[in-house]
Amino acid sequence: MTSAGEALGADGPIARSIDGFAPRPGQQALADAFERTLIEGGALIGEAGTGVGKTFAYLVPALTRGEKIIVSTGTRHLQDQLFHSDLPRVRRALGTPVRAALLKGRSNYLCLHRMELADGVPLTRRPEMAAQLERVRAAARRTQTGDIAEITDVPEDSPIWPYVTSTAENCLGQECPLYRDCHVLQARKAAQEADVVVVNHHLLFADMALKESGFGEVLPSADAFILDEAHQLPDTATNFFGQRISARHIQELARDSIAEHLREAADAGWIRDAAEALEQAARDFRLALGSEARRASWSEVAGDPGVTDALAGLRDAVEALEGELAGQAERGRGLEQCARRARELSKLLNEWLEPDADAGLVQWFETWRTGFALALTPLDIAGRFARLMNQWPAAWLFTSATLSVDGRFDHFRRRLGLDEAEEILVDSPFDYARNALLYLPRGLPEPSHPGYTEAVLEAARPVLAASGGRAFFLFTSYRALHQAAERLRGEGRHTILVQGEQPKHELVERFRRESSAVLLGTASFWEGVDVPGEALSCVIIDKLPFAAPGDPVVQARLDALRAAGGNPFGEYQLPQAAIALKQGAGRLIRGVDDRGVLMLCDPRLHSRGYGRVFLNSLPPMGRTRDLADVERFFDPVPETGGA
Repeated sequence: MTSAGEALGADGPIARSIDGFAPRPGQQALADAFERTLIEGGALIGEAGTGVGKTFAYLVPALTRGEKIIVSTGTRHLQDQLFHSDLPRVRRALGTPVRAALLKGRSNYLCLHRMELADGVPLTRRPEMAAQLERVRAAARRTQTGDIAEITDVPEDSPIWPYVTSTAENCLGQECPLYRDCHVLQARKAAQEADVVVVNHHLLFADMALKESGFGEVLPSADAFILDEAHQLPDTATNFFGQRISARHIQELARDSIAEHLREAADAGWIRDAAEALEQAARDFRLALGSEARRASWSEVAGDPGVTDALAGLRDAVEALEGELAGQAERGRGLEQCARRARELSKLLNEWLEPDADAGLVQWFETWRTGFALALTPLDIAGRFARLMNQWPAAWLFTSATLSVDGRFDHFRRRLGLDEAEEILVDSPFDYARNALLYLPRGLPEPSHPGYTEAVLEAARPVLAASGGRAFFLFTSYRALHQAAERLRGEGRHTILVQGEQPKHELVERFRRESSAVLLGTASFWEGVDVPGEALSCVIIDKLPFAAPGDPVVQARLDALRAAGGNPFGEYQLPQAAIALKQGAGRLIRGVDDRGVLMLCDPRLHSRGYGRVFLNSLPPMGRTRDLADVERFFDPVPETGGA
């Protein structure tokens, strides 16, 4: 029988069937390692540098095993690409009759029942929203899957989506009058019957949390789990193993209560009164937390009588609505569901106010312009994740381009409790030594200096001139991003595109089209953005991406490590930042013929001993501290031929 590595070789079915496919020894070695784990069981951590082709490396053995396999990736966009592009190509090349299914969280599917209720919502009386609702309904008549990703003429961030999709809280289940036609039900049924199911990490961990609590599974039992973009897993798992109460959830409960009251008990006007009182209590609590956006430990405001009184008012308003709904719940399934949601919200609020002191939880809050969230987050999920892996006896494959730090997987292992996992590290096949240059400018002040961002801009201007724009300028803070945007726009040398001013996909598409654009981004632009070719020829990073020390969860983790006698910087802050830097640097070279300069501005790369950890974690490209080398890189002396 042909091994996975042989299938990816020069004489294998992939090379014969897929135009432009080039065999890569690293990809073959990775595929063989994945295949051994699928056969023998256990866990494998596999890092694949950019260009190795890790997707094909796991799909080839997965599609030939004849077993039930769950493939999970980091985002819905990557999930769609995997299911609609990569998987069909490999399946056709191998000629395997594998049944595959795509499964997302329920909020990604149109809810036919809530679409019927949307007409009674004040939002849909606005002309723009009414037009979007009609476009959604037109798509609903055409779609086979109900996946909202198919509806491209309604913005991703439109306020209409919560009114035409469902959540676990507001779904009526088998009591829904349109249950037989439910898109979520059909997607789950297809997943149960499929050999390979493509999900995302959010859905996977939501289901793992349900399994831990003893409730039924959304995902079918599997023989193997393949977790792509696995560097995201620890933070995703942490979110799902904690608790979160948001202003949006409260507002949705109030609005759904009003809608169901009008539909099932129109004479019970006191339900509307209680729901509107809850909305007001949520607004009052938001105001009590202060006008600025912040993310902080609850201890910072727990002694403020205005905050505690407003929170008590919010809890009282939830309990009042719960009482009114309970009194009318027998009149309709919708009212009964809202009563249950109010009861669960009341329980969550009480648990949040009096958390288990021995559970290792961080109690914190977050505010933005009009909303808020209250969260309880576990400090460490390694033990819980390891127990869940044991409950789901299967082969576990963890893969990403950024799992190791300085060639070691210790940090990733610790965060997920993967003590027994095998490991393989495959370097990128790209010729970084020839095609990439790392520029570490001289003379910059320490990042704490008040003039640091201005100094970074001064150092970056000649680099942007040499590259002709065509650059990602990545920042570790929004303040620095906006300061840089204002300065660069004022100079008028390049088209300046700024994160937040347009949807992410529109900014990236515009960057590809423009001949000399500079895209300024932070956070989400450090990973998952793929611009191959000359359009992106330079990546500039302002600072080493250490997590903000004031973040309540980060601070609590550091305190816990310190209390246990550990080294918070070496065990957490440094490896986290090194992985984030690898992600940002990974935007530069996306294809075998790509060329580019990576400019890292932070002087701590040379002035601190830990700088070598960052540098050793990057691909082996040439390094320089001289601007002239950068200019020569972008303007090489042309070769002259003899007579």
